[in-house]
Amino acid sequence: MTRADGFDAVVVGSGPNGLVAAVTLAEAGQRVLLVEAAGRFGGGLRTEELTLPGFRHDVCATVLPMALASPAFRELDLEKDGVEWAHPPVPAAHPLDGRPAVLVHRDAERTAVELGRDAAAWRATVGATARAGAPLVDTLLAPLSPPRAPLRAARFGAFGALPATWLARTVFRTPQGRAVLAGMAAHSMLDLGAPITAGYGMLLAALAHQVGWPVARGGSQTLADALVARLVRLGGETVAGHLVRDLGELPDARSILLDLTPRQVLAVAGDRLPAGYRRALGRFRYGPGVYKIDWALSGPLPWRDPRVSDAATVHLGGTLEEIAHSEAEVARGRHPDRPYVLLVQPSVADPGRAPAGSHVLWAYCHVPNGSGTDMTKAIEDQIERFAPGFRDLVLARHVMNPAALESYNPNLVGGDIGGGSARLSQFAGRPVYARHPWATPVPGLYLCSASTPPGAAVHGMGGRQAARLALKRDLL
Repeated sequence: MTRADGFDAVVVGSGPNGLVAAVTLAEAGQRVLLVEAAGRFGGGLRTEELTLPGFRHDVCATVLPMALASPAFRELDLEKDGVEWAHPPVPAAHPLDGRPAVLVHRDAERTAVELGRDAAAWRATVGATARAGAPLVDTLLAPLSPPRAPLRAARFGAFGALPATWLARTVFRTPQGRAVLAGMAAHSMLDLGAPITAGYGMLLAALAHQVGWPVARGGSQTLADALVARLVRLGGETVAGHLVRDLGELPDARSILLDLTPRQVLAVAGDRLPAGYRRALGRFRYGPGVYKIDWALSGPLPWRDPRVSDAATVHLGGTLEEIAHSEAEVARGRHPDRPYVLLVQPSVADPGRAPAGSHVLWAYCHVPNGSGTDMTKAIEDQIERFAPGFRDLVLARHVMNPAALESYNPNLVGGDIGGGSARLSQFAGRPVYARHPWATPVPGLYLCSASTPPGAAVHGMGGRQAARLALKRDLL
């Protein structure tokens, strides 16, 4: 069905969803053009020497469990294109004051046993989610499709629909169990007293058992590079360094897919969209921003509990009460004194990212959308709290506040790395409530960013859903 006078499809934006959409269309025989505003493809999958030569930092996404669990990436099988996964000895750790850290192992039973009195609670929540396997993950990542595992989804929903604070205080009995659930749930960037935050925490923790929390060897950029190479081999064409300001700039195509958030969609589509749809996109709500720091270190972090050195992902924030307070403060538009900090030490799994004996490290905390407050000291204080002497190892640091993140990638509106708030009202209504939210009212115009279901993370499902819908309608 290739048009001799142009392209079958144009994809604007090369984040994980845009790349998956482009490859999906090309594998179906379509002639595809991929257009990216930045000088390199990848969106949230970019790796750069942000601090010093030889130190390779992932600018956005690093730990990629969803890329292993997602049906979109499972079908693409990018290992054939040279993508290698590096697993840390321990997927995640949660340090605590005055007691051993909680370790989330690949083995669910080992994790449960180490939680002592909360072993049964872990087995009943996170363990049960992990045992439900790929059918449950596929159901959760395609929330508007007929469920592959309706009974498993219902069992998951019995706990997952709850606020994380309620589940932690009602089902878990120890400070350790409550804290580790809170650290997982805080990935949602929501007040932990909000509905469905328990589900975010349960699913993420379960993926540590089901597929692990790996990094891509050499940096997340390798994942983007593999997808671009696949697209080119399939006959697709690519253009980087071109910011699309209006859809009229694009060549004729049967389908246009936008890996953009509603704000950019309104800017490039303008009056082509019906007034009611424009108003609906204008009501879309973005979530909190993040304040991110990358460091080049002269050596490994000196954790109080040395076992934390084996984890690539570390949740810093202390107890359930501390983390819940931190996230509630951000939800109210305030900056917590002791923020919840998500820290990643990629070179634990992939030593080649730094010169021998050195390490790369990054961390971020949540802040109100668009915040201009300097959170460097607050973040580094939290690291020092659990790894005293950390600052003595710093060779260089690179800071990105919400404005810098949005400048780097306009999809990160106000520093929101999730493509919009993950709250219940936008869980399925992303960006509007519709049977097919990836389609706009304009024939042939589709949305495929994290602002569409199932939302944030490197899973490619928004791109897969939009591309399949475009192919289906193209055949009508």
